[in-house]
Amino acid sequence: MQTQIISPVSDVDIIHAAQMIRDGALVAFPTETVYGLGANGLDAAACARIYAAKGRPSDNPLILHIADLSMAADAARIVTPAAAHLLTAFAPGPITVILPKAAHVPDIVTGGLSTVGVRCPDHDIARALIRAAGVPVAAPSANTSGRPSPTTAAMVADDLAGRIPCILDGGACRWGVESTIVDCTEDGIVTILRPGAVTREMIAAELPQMEVRVDPALTAADAVPRAPGMKYRHYAPRAPLTVYTGAPDAVTAALRAEILRRRAEGTQVGLIASRETCAALTGLISPAYVYACGARGDDAAYANCLYDALRRFDNTDAGALLAEGTDEHGLGLAVMNRLRKASGGNIIIVGEYVS
Repeated sequence: MQTQIISPVSDVDIIHAAQMIRDGALVAFPTETVYGLGANGLDAAACARIYAAKGRPSDNPLILHIADLSMAADAARIVTPAAAHLLTAFAPGPITVILPKAAHVPDIVTGGLSTVGVRCPDHDIARALIRAAGVPVAAPSANTSGRPSPTTAAMVADDLAGRIPCILDGGACRWGVESTIVDCTEDGIVTILRPGAVTREMIAAELPQMEVRVDPALTAADAVPRAPGMKYRHYAPRAPLTVYTGAPDAVTAALRAEILRRRAEGTQVGLIASRETCAALTGLISPAYVYACGARGDDAAYANCLYDALRRFDNTDAGALLAEGTDEHGLGLAVMNRLRKASGGNIIIVGEYVS
């Protein structure tokens, strides 16, 4: 199969891509979070092609993307008051709400569950595509299952060229990590199943009368996640990753010691860290093997470049990757969740973190 990358994307291109969606084909498209791999969310055969192209486990549900809030009824049987409030507050934007699924939504979309994830992306190309298609668009991240999610069209092509017919190139994604997933099906409680740019603190401010929980599996290695897809390893670079988190000076010292140890063994190391930590370790690693993810404590900058950083060393001789962690508050919870998944839980805490 030949994969066409369309850039820039015109109105005619949107109409053509929407027809492909209606015809059961797959189209990769940009959102504000990461690129999605879209199919007609009401067509079981089309959604099966998503699983096949990605090599995605069949019990990992797909999120249904809508062009505006009026389309929610096409995906969900009911929209609970908590979900309606969150969608009004944050959509279009990086939030997905879990709701009872509409009867006509195929089981393959939900992994056999009675609930479905619904989101309205904050990207003009994404919403125009969905609106033109006239159906909710099922779309996980547009990458091979288990790999870091793509935040550019080039990353999509690296994984899926030859497997899908079309990629709409909308440039780099704004946030760089997937949407926050919030279960809104319980009375008096909402539960964050996947952290993202809409943080726990933001949700609590919007729903002061409700309890806002965080799935314990997001921060504990031995807990079983409530969201089926979160039990799988995701975001993994090709070289093994170790994450160091804690007090900045202690993290820098631990990274220095590990770099020297690996160098003595003859292992080339790749480093992903803040500008301050990278500067403190200047001279230990060639600049070609260093990726600075913004200033220390700037979790938005870290999130924005995280997947690019995890992919950067794949085509080098780096035999091990070392990364600096961050505080698990606000957007830092999402960054650390992705680093925890990418490293297979290989997180080393040194010293006490001081924010």
